[in-house]
Amino acid sequence: MTRRTSPAKPQPDGQRAASVLRALDELESASGEEQLTMIKISEPISSAVSHAGNSSTATNPAITARTSDVSTASLDAPTPSSLEADLEHYKELFAKLRFSYVEQVTKEKFIRAIVGDPPLIVTPQENADLEAGNLEAKAALKALKTEVASTVAQLEARGRALAAMYERVRADKARLAELPGRIEGLEKSVAELRRAAGPESGQGMDMPLGKTREVVERKRADLAGLDRQLEQLASLAPRKRKEAERLRAEVAALENKKVHSAAAAREAKRRRENAQGGVEDELEARGRWYRASELVLRRVLDLEDVR
Repeated sequence: MTRRTSPAKPQPDGQRAASVLRALDELESASGEEQLTMIKISEPISSAVSHAGNSSTATNPAITARTSDVSTASLDAPTPSSLEADLEHYKELFAKLRFSYVEQVTKEKFIRAIVGDPPLIVTPQENADLEAGNLEAKAALKALKTEVASTVAQLEARGRALAAMYERVRADKARLAELPGRIEGLEKSVAELRRAAGPESGQGMDMPLGKTREVVERKRADLAGLDRQLEQLASLAPRKRKEAERLRAEVAALENKKVHSAAAAREAKRRRENAQGGVEDELEARGRWYRASELVLRRVLDLEDVR
């Protein structure tokens, strides 16, 4: 019978981060990784230059190493700017040397052709052939220069990309070194919250991650719906505000009319009470006179009573 082995329990996040850090430390110690700097990269060049200078001084004591030149002074403390200055210096120097070499060789050939015995006479056909060969050589040289420039540009781009990647790896390593402590703190906070909530903390507090995410997405969808409703109501708010102001104005007018009507009613009631008490009211007397006059006119004119 075969024994069934139980699956290994998943490690907490803090232990996994610590194991990753230990693996990185072991890898660095095994590979002997050193910090890449411009000074360490330039050490082989500076050592070769110093060795060449020492050998030349040993063979010829009269020759002393120049320290005023930019190409040798920058080797003591090389920096990207000093190395770039060296590169420009060497470019200008080799351009001048090439021009001087071509000029010197041309002068020597011209002098030899003049003073030679017999003198060297070049035919037009030879000049044409030489010009064609020069054109081919120039085209090949231009192609090689273009290829070298493209290779240099690719190397520079690759170097910048590798430097940026190296810096990102160092930053990620620093953040990874901080993760175990932060994870332990978060685990302690979660444990304290669970203890504070208690066993009867409410439904949904002990759901798995998948269901919790579904609930969160549903709540976010509800919140988005409420936001849309709020936007719609906000668009209707100015019109409703104007209607409310109009209704307030109408209510104020009605209230004013109500106040005046109540005052008139109180005044009429007071006058009626005064009339019942024996004091003749002018309006009531005038009304009785108008009614009597109307009755007389109707009888005189033989009009029917429409009451």
